[in-house]
Amino acid sequence: MTGKNMNEKNDKMEKVISLCKRRGFIFPGSEIYGGLANSWDYGPLGHQLKQNIKKAWWKFFVQEREDMVPLDSAIIMNPRVWEASGHLQNFSDLLVECKKCHHRFRIDHLLEAKGIEPQYDKEPNEMDLTDITCPDCDGHLTEPKAFNLMFKTFIGITEDSTTTAYLRPETAGGMFVNFKNVLNTTRRRLPFGIAQIGKCFRNEITPGNFIFRTREFEIGEFEYFIDPKDWEKIFAMWLDEIKRWWQDIMQINMDNLVWHEIPDGERAHYSKRTMDIEYKYPFGVKELHGIAYRTDFDLSRHEKVSGQDLHYTDPITNEKFLPHVIEPTFGIDRMLLVCLLEAYNEEQAPTADEGETEARVVMKFPKHLAPVQVAILPLSKKEELSSVARDLAQTLRKNFLVDYDETQSIGKRYRRQDEIGTPFCVTVDFDSLEDKKVTVRDRDTMQQERIEISELKNYLISKFNF
Repeated sequence: MTGKNMNEKNDKMEKVISLCKRRGFIFPGSEIYGGLANSWDYGPLGHQLKQNIKKAWWKFFVQEREDMVPLDSAIIMNPRVWEASGHLQNFSDLLVECKKCHHRFRIDHLLEAKGIEPQYDKEPNEMDLTDITCPDCDGHLTEPKAFNLMFKTFIGITEDSTTTAYLRPETAGGMFVNFKNVLNTTRRRLPFGIAQIGKCFRNEITPGNFIFRTREFEIGEFEYFIDPKDWEKIFAMWLDEIKRWWQDIMQINMDNLVWHEIPDGERAHYSKRTMDIEYKYPFGVKELHGIAYRTDFDLSRHEKVSGQDLHYTDPITNEKFLPHVIEPTFGIDRMLLVCLLEAYNEEQAPTADEGETEARVVMKFPKHLAPVQVAILPLSKKEELSSVARDLAQTLRKNFLVDYDETQSIGKRYRRQDEIGTPFCVTVDFDSLEDKKVTVRDRDTMQQERIEISELKNYLISKFNF
């Protein structure tokens, strides 16, 4: 990538971050107290965009499928859950500290910055770090040490090993420990999945790139329990569904996705196949989410540590076995970041003056994901218009996410709605009082159409394909 292209990409990232704060998508966390490193709060528009993505994900992967059931498991669980899963022993990153400025860094990030492919299967003492120095002050680095990413807390009034607990680093543990409960209460047959969306916590040493890597994040994932003889065709089925999700629901440019098959020797020891779905971010090609065939590792570990029988009995053959698992995992925050990057556009738009144009920033979200779907804009604040406009806004709120705006010129209000990605602006003018019609402006084409107020709801529903 040339220096010019890299600068353009970084510039886009900065513009998106600036727009997010200016328009109320994402704010720096605890900002009035100086902030907290890489902590972010979702503002009014960001929260709604996130809700829309989660709703669409749930509808696509859970609600519309006969073979999926929902779950909402606890954030703080018995610590033995994490003992069984291996998180207490193995959930760590290799960390170095600068001897001069004492800043800490993940080894894989330092290697990637130097254009060196990290070799995750190597022990720290096998790595050649001779030419790697501190990126902040060029100081010498300490020997690598394993740093556990689990957030530790305590239950009760004492703080010792008997009261230690952890904030979950993933939602999967809750689904595995509830496998038997779900099986008994729903009487499901294989294959079937358990799905949930929830908060997770990882004590990342070097979070960064806006909301790409944070210590507190939200994921949507499901454990799909299968008969092992069927794993290849089911894995392929889920890959097809994931592609359909990105193409049909998120509506992104599919050329921006990279399908990275993890080769033998680089996968987790329990995985028979892993596919990382990567995205061409402004800061490089990085993981967006993934899918893994985890065999029976999880249920076998929980069966061993808990002493409970987690086997499944086939109702037709009476064969008893531990189900295997295929696990697709989606970072909600990363999906939202991709949604923002894909939507951001700068283009020339016509002005009121014949033949003149001006630059506009427009967020071209898929219509069903837009945090505001319809804006009601009375041409004047005068009561005869505002009363009609407010009544119309309230009526439409039963079916759409509606914003009401009556401040500044109509041109500035259009630009404001363009920047937050509102698909349709509805202008109520003085002619509306006579002909009972309003002007509907399309965000993407900027074409305007005169629609009868009595037909407006059905007109908009047809546009959103509800």
